[in-house]
Amino acid sequence: MHPLLRFYRLEGPDSRGRMPSDIWTWDAGRLESVHDYIQWLFPLAEPSAFNPDAPVVTPEVADAFRADPELRARLRRSLALMLDFYGLTATGPADEVTIARGADFEAKSRGWLRAGNHNFLRLTRIVASLRLLGLAGHSRALQHCLDAIAHDRSDAVSATTREYWRRAGGGDR
Repeated sequence: MHPLLRFYRLEGPDSRGRMPSDIWTWDAGRLESVHDYIQWLFPLAEPSAFNPDAPVVTPEVADAFRADPELRARLRRSLALMLDFYGLTATGPADEVTIARGADFEAKSRGWLRAGNHNFLRLTRIVASLRLLGLAGHSRALQHCLDAIAHDRSDAVSATTREYWRRAGGGDR
């Protein structure tokens, strides 16, 4: 079985011996300082430039996520972790989800909402991975939320970053 499916089925760890349930308990400091988990929580169809041990989504893996509600539920759990980290919240049913700034956005965004921050790359990865693995509505909702943040904080988010987020979400505005 593909390592990503084992990981998200809670049957096997990532390349560092961590299960999703371990990562889901991490605090903001650990989420910020550890850099090799994001590729497991939000995998892509191309190899990571930063983590040679990161898995790559195959067509079979993408199909498995699209077909299995439990895999998508666990992916949403990973998303909830990261949204909380960024000070964002998701509301509404899966087919009509909205992602917006949460009550603690101002405080939490101080840690990542500044020009050139590595979390912009993480967010691009999250948007793209959600779309790839069957959560297109969540991908669009996050991309729209990020676009609104970028509009309000053009001092921190460049036009280039906005374009990466837009493309990761499938190109719509």
